[in-house]
Amino acid sequence: MQVFSVAGLPDFQPGMDLSQAIIEALAAQNTELMAGDILVIAHKVVSKTEGAVIDIEQVTPSDEAIQLAAEVNKDPRKVEVILRQSSRIIRSMKRPEQEEGTIIAEHKLGFICANAAVDESNADHVGQLITLPDDPDASAMNVCNALEKHFGCQLGVVVSDTFGRPWRLGQTNVAVGLARVPAITKLDGSDAWGRELKVTAPAFADELAAASGLLMSKDGKCPVIIFRGLAWQASESKAQDILRSKREDLFR
Repeated sequence: MQVFSVAGLPDFQPGMDLSQAIIEALAAQNTELMAGDILVIAHKVVSKTEGAVIDIEQVTPSDEAIQLAAEVNKDPRKVEVILRQSSRIIRSMKRPEQEEGTIIAEHKLGFICANAAVDESNADHVGQLITLPDDPDASAMNVCNALEKHFGCQLGVVVSDTFGRPWRLGQTNVAVGLARVPAITKLDGSDAWGRELKVTAPAFADELAAASGLLMSKDGKCPVIIFRGLAWQASESKAQDILRSKREDLFR
């Protein structure tokens, strides 16, 4: 397997053609995509090109946002955007030693994460908030289709974001949008010692997203990572296929 970044990508703005920018950057590297390549793309560049950015100065906080903001010491305008992106707030708290508290929310797409994935990092200017794309799976498929048409081969695309993990410190990239890439791969049969495999189902898309983080640094401007040489079968998976159903949630 080879893993490499696409160098020389521009600073993306609303309305820019992400697929064309990838094609031009690869050409500058004298590189072409090959059948079976999978691209992991940071959602920030997808969100920016699609205009999923909000100027905090244009936001008027609701009474709910003002109250929650006071509890966690956040800008009520940012909290208002978090609420708009959420289907529910799961937990919020602020410890005495924290400057800002934590809001854990269920995003309206079903992902459970801090601040409903509303983020200020890699924004173009202070006061700009970046949200998830409205439909990350559709975004991934649009890029995938454009690249497949140009390079004449089957590809896969994962749109990633950075989430924390329950019961573990630190963050890792996870899949929030998929095109052709299987969300889960189920391992049937037996392990290397002949034991029957009953519940082994690697989260293939999340594994790709996590691995991309090794090259996708916050300050490196490397939002597109290519995986080459993996064995995988194209699927119609959606990112929501990774989410555990509510009836299986032991902590609700």
